[in-house]
Amino acid sequence: MSQDDWVPPAGSWASSAARRRNMQAIRSRDTKPEQLVRRLLHAQGLRYRVAAKPLAGLRRTADIVFGPAKVAVFIDGCYWHGCPEHYVSPKTNPGYWSDKVAGNMARDRETDQRLRDAGWTVLRFWEHEPSEQCAATIAAEVEKRRARTQGTGAD
Repeated sequence: MSQDDWVPPAGSWASSAARRRNMQAIRSRDTKPEQLVRRLLHAQGLRYRVAAKPLAGLRRTADIVFGPAKVAVFIDGCYWHGCPEHYVSPKTNPGYWSDKVAGNMARDRETDQRLRDAGWTVLRFWEHEPSEQCAATIAAEVEKRRARTQGTGAD
């Protein structure tokens, strides 16, 4: 059976074989915006973990994690996270996809709250934001947090 002969199971998110291939090709990590920001941070001498869980009990990963400084960075895709500037409701199966994006947004808010409750700084950027500005904001926050923890003898 070729991929073009593939038939989605009843109630599946994939409305066609072509849609299924499309969806499977979408990267969940190492996107171009993430890579650009990481490259800029690395050039500034900052070291971090990539696609890591900031909290042991949290089944979610941040795009960039500065563990000792407790800074978690998320670079959100405009479609998947409901960017107010660029999100456009899909024409095919709009109920499913709109619910999916709304669920992602709710999960993002919950993640932010759980991290903040654990003493983390959460930084979120949209994929369309200039990488240079994102990297500058991240670097400033990491340096601020490091200075604060070094002043207390922790870290």
